[in-house]
Amino acid sequence: MHFDLTDLRLFLHVAEAGSITAGAARSGLALASASARVRGMEAQACVPLLERGRRGVVPTPAGRTLLHHARVMTGQMERMRGELGEFAHGLKGHVRLLANTAAAAEFLPEILAGFLLANPNVDVDLDELPSPEVARAVAEGLAEIGIAADHADLSGLEARPFRRDRLVLAVPPGHALAGRQRIAFAEALASEFIGLSDHSALGGHLARHAARTGAQVRVRVRVRGLDAACRMVALGAGVAVIPEAAAARWMGHPADPRRDSAGLVLVPLEDAWAERRLLVVVRRLDLLPSHARRLAEHLAGAGAP
Repeated sequence: MHFDLTDLRLFLHVAEAGSITAGAARSGLALASASARVRGMEAQACVPLLERGRRGVVPTPAGRTLLHHARVMTGQMERMRGELGEFAHGLKGHVRLLANTAAAAEFLPEILAGFLLANPNVDVDLDELPSPEVARAVAEGLAEIGIAADHADLSGLEARPFRRDRLVLAVPPGHALAGRQRIAFAEALASEFIGLSDHSALGGHLARHAARTGAQVRVRVRVRGLDAACRMVALGAGVAVIPEAAAARWMGHPADPRRDSAGLVLVPLEDAWAERRLLVVVRRLDLLPSHARRLAEHLAGAGAP
């Protein structure tokens, strides 16, 4: 039985994404090539590795066994890359980093840019997921590092402080809620919302909290990115729940002609889950490849109380 590293990485990506199409894209392979590789792996193993359904794929019991060994072997390869990378400038190390919306959109761009400039032989694969999924993926070895809010189950993970994040309700000036000092999310659900795309971690997070109240978020339109949400709110199209840091950054560029001069009105949410500590999480810092360990320490060092 012969599986190469491309096969193993592909299987990891397919299992994580729950889709051969998405796994192929993450692996940089054409769908036809990825499908052929998966079929070839199943032929060599003489047993199905994936259970295929209308909503995607999940590993079979044999596939879960392969998944475990794939994680171990790719992890060993990354540790080797990191250690050899200290000597060979041409050898690239790769780190998979997962983060929630606030971290990915607001805090990481500048911090990661600094790290990449200082570490030209390290590439970072950054994906956005809800905090519980970030923690789960790190715990299962699908990513070396995660940034998650403290409401996630961090059992068995090492965590270091990163940033504080507060979710606020952004409303246009003159809106009926603009004069409120604080508001419960359940009450805000009576308004019409500007939502983020279905792939947004924050969008899923809000949908789950709305469901707990027995209501739904009434979304007029979904946009890609927090800047677009801020702009549409400022123009009066609806309200949005966004990280306070995103609103503050958006309002801090009045010279940008795309921004409405009246700006936004921010109403703090009084729900306990709206106040969040973001944490850098890993399984074991001392077992990470050297380049991944440097990134984890860089993220923690760039954090603020």
